[in-house]
Amino acid sequence: MKKTKMLPSPLNHKNALKLSIVFSFLFVFLLFIAIIFNGGSGKIMDISMQSVYRSITSFVVNVFIFFLLFEFCFWVSRKNWKGRKKLFVGLFGTIAIAVLISPGISKILLLTLQKMPDDLHNLFIFTNLMKDLVAAVIVFLSTLTLATVIHNHQTLLENQKLVAENIRNRYEALKNQLNPHFLFNSLNTLDGLIGFDDEKAHSYLQNMSSSFRYAIQNKEITTLVEELQFVESYAYLMKIRYGDNLNIQYAVDEKYNFWYIMPISLQLLIENAIKHNIINDKHPLTIHIKTTEKDTLVVSNTIQPKINAETGEGVGLANLVERYNLLFGKEVMITRNGVFGVEIPLINYEL
Repeated sequence: MKKTKMLPSPLNHKNALKLSIVFSFLFVFLLFIAIIFNGGSGKIMDISMQSVYRSITSFVVNVFIFFLLFEFCFWVSRKNWKGRKKLFVGLFGTIAIAVLISPGISKILLLTLQKMPDDLHNLFIFTNLMKDLVAAVIVFLSTLTLATVIHNHQTLLENQKLVAENIRNRYEALKNQLNPHFLFNSLNTLDGLIGFDDEKAHSYLQNMSSSFRYAIQNKEITTLVEELQFVESYAYLMKIRYGDNLNIQYAVDEKYNFWYIMPISLQLLIENAIKHNIINDKHPLTIHIKTTEKDTLVVSNTIQPKINAETGEGVGLANLVERYNLLFGKEVMITRNGVFGVEIPLINYEL
């Protein structure tokens, strides 16, 4: 089964480190400016080695803290959790990380930086904790924004791909209906019926017209009952060619009539069955179309392969699988155990 190829996630270790360096640089830059202007007094101070050392140390520590926070938030974003759970774990997880590691890092800084009066130690630890909590919130909001942008971008790409696939499918379906061999046989059949069985000729022409009309429609999804009407028109044309050697049996629960399905999906499966299996007096082909209690539709037939089976062109089963994955996020199941079966999900929602 063909799977949709996903782009590598930008929420990875490399980008976590890059963002950590950028945010740490901004934090330290603001700190350095504050030191130069003497805490906002407006008087520019001379830059000492102690100030440079303090800025470098702060930068390294901030990179470490930001990296831990981004790594955690990216990990949460990659999880297949529901939205609320993701938000809850992301927000409170980053806050918990900041609360747990900030006091220890502050104590290490007190040992490495210039001496500070004991009565200011608690204030220093508290100030760093507030700074790290702000960093945690910034990381959470940044990751949330980044994940939303990435999701919207991927959704846009998938929608564009789906539109292109649907256009291609409609074109291929119309091309299959209009290929010279099919058209020549259809017109010959119609010519043979005219004057011999005018009523049958009229019915044949109506079904042929219905097939053309449905094939060129501009719909991304359609109701099951509309798709089955198209299948009956297409099957009528095929039965003129194969007679009683081709049979299609339906076992469709009426409650699914107005559930949704991909247009031309059933016709594709019937066409594939006709292409790849022997159909003659000794080997008649029966195609079963039935609904299941799992809210799916199964199209199946016994496998009686041709020696030189026709190869698919353009529209194929893999394409159908990918379209269902893109549009509905659902899988088309395929089985091969003497009987070839394709199980298609039926979709129930208000348009």
